[in-house]
Amino acid sequence: MLNDDHDGVDTIATTTTTDLGSPPESYLTEGLSDPCTILIVGASGDLTSRKLMPALYNLFLKDALPDPFRIVGCSRTELTDQSFRDRLKTFISNNAEIDLSEWERFASFIQYHPIQYDQRSSFVELAGRLKELDEKSGTGGNRIIYFAIPPTLYKPTARMLGSVGLAAEGENGNGWSRIVVEKPFGRNLETAMVLDQSLHKIFKEHQIFRIDHYLAKETVQNILMFRFANAIFEPIWNRRYIDHVSITAAETLGVENRAGYYEQSGVLRDMFQNHMMQLLASTAMEPPSQFEADMVRDEKVKVFRSLRPFPLENLKDTLVLGQYTAGTINGNRVPAYRDEPGVQKESLTPTFASMKVFLDNWRWQGVPFYLTSGKRLGKKLTEISIQFKKIPHSMFRQTLGENVTANLLILGIYPDEEITLTFQTKSPDPRVSLRSVTMDFLYNQNYTGPVLDAYEKVLLDCMLGDHMLFWRKDAVELCWGFLTPILMECETCGNREDRLLPYEAGSWGPEAAQALRMNQ
Repeated sequence: MLNDDHDGVDTIATTTTTDLGSPPESYLTEGLSDPCTILIVGASGDLTSRKLMPALYNLFLKDALPDPFRIVGCSRTELTDQSFRDRLKTFISNNAEIDLSEWERFASFIQYHPIQYDQRSSFVELAGRLKELDEKSGTGGNRIIYFAIPPTLYKPTARMLGSVGLAAEGENGNGWSRIVVEKPFGRNLETAMVLDQSLHKIFKEHQIFRIDHYLAKETVQNILMFRFANAIFEPIWNRRYIDHVSITAAETLGVENRAGYYEQSGVLRDMFQNHMMQLLASTAMEPPSQFEADMVRDEKVKVFRSLRPFPLENLKDTLVLGQYTAGTINGNRVPAYRDEPGVQKESLTPTFASMKVFLDNWRWQGVPFYLTSGKRLGKKLTEISIQFKKIPHSMFRQTLGENVTANLLILGIYPDEEITLTFQTKSPDPRVSLRSVTMDFLYNQNYTGPVLDAYEKVLLDCMLGDHMLFWRKDAVELCWGFLTPILMECETCGNREDRLLPYEAGSWGPEAAQALRMNQ
């Protein structure tokens, strides 16, 4: 198993929380954003059906959308307003958890407009329709433009939007204008910088929202609250008391229908440049002076600046890459990565990575952070494990021996949304003996109020203009600056195939990943 620090705990002591009363669902309507139009570019794609429209509909059910609002989908597919609505309803109907009782009322706010990404006349027509919609609905020229398109289309689409005035703010009846872009933000440092430069020719930084849905997970947001709202943890959150930190994001799924994307990205681009770096920053950052977007992001940037460059001449001691072979997941046989539809038969794309990184700063000097993520692993699991140091002196060695299990704190992100703290107590028997017990807090314990999923939260924050949970330009470039040398070394070296270690689907990755931890 990737993280076997759970072992040896035979008794669980469950914490209790005081129920202070859940907030009413109407609290979501407080401080609603200005009226706006949500323009989804690439609306006929999978992202819109799977994530965006269910999130917007759930916000509608919670009365969390502004009044008035409109949703306009556009893409190359020829659809009418009604056929677009019917298409969305068919997909959403497959989700048994979604209440469709208000769908028709919600659908009345949805329009569709076909476009061609390389034809300015198409965007002129789109701008005209949006202006007409603003006047009829009273949305005030405020727009969120969601890029649900491949990153290769970001640059030409932004240029077209700018050429027809859809990027302008406060001019010719326009209100504010914001664009939302999905990862990946480039393929390396150079392409990320080129992408940013092209976007900044049209949009200012305050208009750009670089989404990372990991940041919007409730349990990820809770990391800062847990650290900085409790006096008992922050004093020991440093190199004096912490031995190492493990951050794990394991998936049981393979590449599914994303082989075309994944073959070009691999696990380092897909998970480490964004999600894993954000989990690292939330765990390691210094407390900001105020809980405001740029102050929080300033502290995260300091973490990224502290990343020690990888020793490229000796990567085997700091980085393990793997690719899954055929195996068993939940009792079902699954194919090897190279046998997945759309994957090249001799593919050298890594589906697993485990790396040991260090932060060269005062708080964390010498403390290894183990970052691990992969597909087709033994369990779906995202967690942050804080392993404390062993006690400095054992007064019990005469009766218990030298080994006293060190304290362990685990922040469960998904699917186990919980916090557990393991410590030692006396076993209740005549002998002098120890046992490990765990205090366990379930994140949703004693809470019955409304809960937003990740996409609901980021869409709501876009409407409010809150950048707290979004990437900033300098952070993107610093993370690419850290990872690009590794990518170049691993993708251009002559022994690339030798570095890619096979692991059986359903296992916890190559055995070398375990050795990486042992060679601390």
